[in-house]
Amino acid sequence: MNIHEYQAKEVLAKYGVAVPRGQVADGPSEAEVIAREFGTPVVIKAQIHAGGRGKGGGIKLARTPEEAREYAKQIIGMTLVTPQTGPQGKKVKRVLVEQAGAIKKELYLGMVIDRAVSRVVMMASTEGGMEIETVAARTPEKILKEYVDPALGLMPYQARNLAFGLSIPPELTGKAVKFMMGLYKAFVETDCSLAEINPLVLTEGGDVIALDAKMNFDGNGLFRHKDIQALRDFDEEDPTETEASKFDLSYISLDGNIGCMVNGAGLAMATMDMIKMCGGSPANFLDVGGGANAEQVTNAFRLILSDPKVEAILVNIFGGIMRCDVIAEGVVAAGKTLGLKVPLVVRLEGTNVERGKEILAASKLNIIAASDMKDAANKVVAAAGQAN
Repeated sequence: MNIHEYQAKEVLAKYGVAVPRGQVADGPSEAEVIAREFGTPVVIKAQIHAGGRGKGGGIKLARTPEEAREYAKQIIGMTLVTPQTGPQGKKVKRVLVEQAGAIKKELYLGMVIDRAVSRVVMMASTEGGMEIETVAARTPEKILKEYVDPALGLMPYQARNLAFGLSIPPELTGKAVKFMMGLYKAFVETDCSLAEINPLVLTEGGDVIALDAKMNFDGNGLFRHKDIQALRDFDEEDPTETEASKFDLSYISLDGNIGCMVNGAGLAMATMDMIKMCGGSPANFLDVGGGANAEQVTNAFRLILSDPKVEAILVNIFGGIMRCDVIAEGVVAAGKTLGLKVPLVVRLEGTNVERGKEILAASKLNIIAASDMKDAANKVVAAAGQAN
């Protein structure tokens, strides 16, 4: 789950991470009032779930309250296009009004889970303001890393190592270490999957501050954090993906024309790969999980068919915990309830597979049976091609 910059800063502040004084505004008049209260200059920052906002015109420096109002008026309501939003962009519904300060140096600080070594890693770089992927590609030697022992947590000496590597002045090392320790604590205690401070700035006044902040959270840990769940902004998410979550379905929209319904994330990925190998293009990732019932299958079909690009559907089920006859009953119920008109290819294998095939055969629906995954992919690609 992603949250906005202003929300991330509110979370981090609770852990002692220094952030600029700021307040969110939903309209131009409110932005002007905040600017008068803070004193100018202030920075007006579009709040969307994407980076690169400055390049798209979503960040402005206002030197007067009137400028703050005007910039807020320009930004709120605009469709902001950045490298991370895609060409469709995202509509801005609020701005963060933040007190501006004199910046002496910009740095990068971030935390992720390195799954290759099963540890949290804190990364730092002198290339603040740049995308870390660009730094890694062009100058990987400029990325400093400290891997964290999960039993010990981030140790002060590791934070000092990073501070020294960033050439932070000795008089600010203590503040930098406190900042990093707070960031680590926030990362672990809120079940973060990513925390990024870009840029981390040293100010002329001798402070170490998160000028920008991004936090993503592991959805599997959200049940422990009702306060974090409350920060979810459904307007920033794909409405179909949001609808899927209501039925405990994992759904991600893609750009192709072949709808996919599979049980198990690994099999779903393999199915999409096979479709691509056979010359087709998946319209979605959809994992119904290991315990789906007929109602969930019907809702899965409804989600797939809500995409106007879908010209054929592939159901690929390997019955382990999930029984093939239950899936077959769900497919039949969905086909009759929704009046399925696009070609449907079904491949079943595993528990109660013969019973599942009997249910499909007796349904009198126009279902194309497949013997294995490659056969299913070839058939669904051909069916989608005939629909063009």
